[in-house]
Parts: sequence; structure tokens; C-alpha cells
Amino acid sequence: MIRLTWVQPEDLVGHELRQAAEDGREVTEIAARWHAAGGHGAPPRAGASPEVPPVRLRRLAEDLLDELAAIPSPLPEPSTLAGIVAACPRWPSARPPAPRPSPVTAGAASRDEPDPRALDRMLGAWLGRAAGCVLGKPVEKIPREGIRAIAEATGNWPIRGWFTAKGLPAEIGARWPWNRRSAVNSLAENIDGVPEDDDLNFPLLALALLERHGRDFTTENVAQLWLDELPGGRVFTAERAAYRNLLTGLEPPAHDAPDGGREPAVRPDVSTATFRNPFREWIGALIRADVYGWVNPGDPATAAEFAFRDARLSHTANGIYGSMFVAAMCATALVASSVDEVVAAGLAVIPPDSRLAGAVRQAAQDARQEADFERVVDRLHERHGALHWVHTINNAALITAALVHGRGDFTASIAGAVAGGWDTDSAGATVGSIAGALLGASAIPPRWSLKNRLSSSVTGFDGIGLDELAIRTLALATEES
Repeated sequence: MIRLTWVQPEDLVGHELRQAAEDGREVTEIAARWHAAGGHGAPPRAGASPEVPPVRLRRLAEDLLDELAAIPSPLPEPSTLAGIVAACPRWPSARPPAPRPSPVTAGAASRDEPDPRALDRMLGAWLGRAAGCVLGKPVEKIPREGIRAIAEATGNWPIRGWFTAKGLPAEIGARWPWNRRSAVNSLAENIDGVPEDDDLNFPLLALALLERHGRDFTTENVAQLWLDELPGGRVFTAERAAYRNLLTGLEPPAHDAPDGGREPAVRPDVSTATFRNPFREWIGALIRADVYGWVNPGDPATAAEFAFRDARLSHTANGIYGSMFVAAMCATALVASSVDEVVAAGLAVIPPDSRLAGAVRQAAQDARQEADFERVVDRLHERHGALHWVHTINNAALITAALVHGRGDFTASIAGAVAGGWDTDSAGATVGSIAGALLGASAIPPRWSLKNRLSSSVTGFDGIGLDELAIRTLALATEES
């Protein structure tokens, strides 16, 4: 029997109840009904009645998911662009403070010569994202104590290079097994170019989207690209739920109306992002955001708006904010000189009273005040340890802490993101992207170099060089809007 995870109703209720606890909805009575039926995630009960037949349990799950969807969150966390902008008192101007970098060196004879510094920073962003992703791949899903045990046992603590199986004692390897999908091609002894990963496929899709549809792309364009390029088995959590919803005929959320309101919808709770999708605040949209920043250097507002158009297909509230936060940071990292500028730009485009903004501000404060990064991570886990390991809030806080504490040191930054646990390859990739853009490829330590070849199942990108990706991205960044 084929059983897809992330889409079965009886598997989703527990996650939706957890989401309700996070966003302030009162669902005690619904949770009691689910637990009484012995639903997935229910605590064991003494003298429990016979198990509910699977068909009845599924019908109950569907009913409860619909009931839960009808209960609004009381938190001030809008999911429309108009609402988000209105909630951000420091929303930046949509125009960059200075002209975008020219694609041509001053005085160059040919329009085909890109500006060397702009290209170096763009290549740094791509290389940084790839390096951070590859570093985190083999230890994805391993808790931070396991990551440290592996690193210490192989002489790589604090982390200063790729993970390796050479010299790893068998008992540690057995207790903390590598991510089985990644260890083959992401350990030091096996790396041969940049291996395929969803944290790299999504930036490739964003690049393809912009090349095909331009700066006026729509959420519907994003949806069609997914259907054209992504098999359903290669998307997970919120993306898989949205993909399922697309296949059943649901549409993305209604667009913001011209007057700043919202286009009417018969059932506003039913869209690709919201229908039976308890993962809508998880990290999926955040990992899709970098390119939207890279094509808008120095323009965090437009970068955030691009990211919103993509994120709303599958996410709401803090799931959308995570994407906008990262896009704004990526836009700023290409022109800024400090991490503090980058983080400030990210915070300016997310509602300051949101859970994400609060987590990011606290993470940045801890990272500035505490010299020992392990203590910073201890505090992150104390505050956010109850969240799923691929939630947006905890991972965005870790990304922020790693960047701020790393103070521009590429190795310390990506190592901190990975050593902190949670979604190691995603956090490592985002931190690497930002740190690499700040430094430029020429300043990234040689130990993180990768063969100039990226593997991907996205049409037209398998075997592509990071240098070509940088040139194509820079070309989009310097187009007239």
C-alpha cells in the first residue's frame, strides 16, 4: 500500500492542534474529541474502548480539520501584503537608496562584461548557499548533542570543515546515524560537486520563474512551475499540502484588492495555503526566498514583495514572514557592509508584534551579548524547543543568531547554524547565502570550495556551474523594472 506522508487527514489533526496552541486558538474541546477517538498523537488511555475503524477515524479527522480551520487566530499576524505592510512602521521604500549596481564595468567596451565586484558578491551568495547546505546535509535530523559528538570524535569541533566518516567510532555512528539520503554525497570523502537538494532546487526554480515571467510574475506562475517541474514526492510538509490542493482544483489565496482590502472569497479558509495544511508556518517558504533578494540588491521592500508572491502559495503568517525576512536580508547583503544592516533590513519587512519578529530580536540580542555561542543556542532551545525542527520561527532565530555571532566570519557563521541543530542544511544554506554575499566569493575560505558543478532534477540546470548561475542572476538584478 502506498501511503504518502504529510497529506493523510488522520495524520494532520495532531499537527493542526499543535499549530493552534502556537497561534492562540482555544481548541480544548476539539482536542478532547480527537483523543477520545484514539487519534494519531493521542496519549494512551487506561481501559480504552476498541480502536475506531480507520474509515470512521478519517471522516472524524476531516471534520475536525474543517472545524479547526474555521477558528481564527487572535494574534496580530496578517497574511495579506496590505496587512503586512500596514503593520510594519519601518517598511522601507520600494526604491533602492542608490542606483542598482551596473551590469557593466565603467568604461567597458562591451555590454557583456559584468561588474567584477557585483559578480563576486553574487557568486559568493550562490557558493555560500551551496556550502552551507552541503555542510548541514549529513547531520539533518540529528539533534545538536549528536552533531557535537560526531564532530568531536572526528577532530572537527568547533566545526571548521566538512563532516567525515573517517575515524568516526562505530558506536557513535550507530547512535547518531547520518541522514541516509545525504551522507553518500555530502561527506568530505564523497563530495564531487554540489549534490542535489531541495534547498538548492527551489532557488533554481525561482531563477527559472523570473527568466520566464519577469518581475511581474504571479503566484499562479509559481504554482504552474511546481506542477511542471516538481514531482509530488519531492516536496514535503506545506509544499506537499499545497501541491495536493492544486491537484484537487483549489486556488492560491485571494489577491489583495487595489484598495488595500481583500478580494471576496466564498470560503476564505479554503486555499492552497490553508486547506488542511497545518505546516503553513514551517520553513518551506523561507528556503525559497534567496533569489528574490538577489535580483533586488539594495531594495529589501521589493525583495520582500517578490517573496510574498511565492510564499502565499503554501504558507500564512509567520511562514510568509520568514520568506520575506530572508529575501530582504539577501537583498541587503549584496550591498551592505555589516550583518547588523542585514538583520535590520529583514526585521523592517515583518510585523514587529509577530512571534517571528520577537524571536529574531531576542536571538540577535543574545548573540551580541554572549561570547559563547553554545550558550546562545541553549537559550534558543529553551525558548523554541517545543516547535517542530522544521518550523520557521526556531530556525529563523538560529539563522539570526549564527549571523550576528559570526560577525562576518563565513566559517563561524555556517558552522554555528549547523551546530545549532534543527533544520541543519536549510539554516546552513541561508546563513551561507547571506555571509557569502557580504564577503564575495573571493573572500570565502578555500576549504569551502566546491567543484563548479551543481546536480539538479530541475529542467535545464543539471550540471550547471555556480558561476553561470551568478551571471544569470546578476543579469536579472540589473534589468529595468
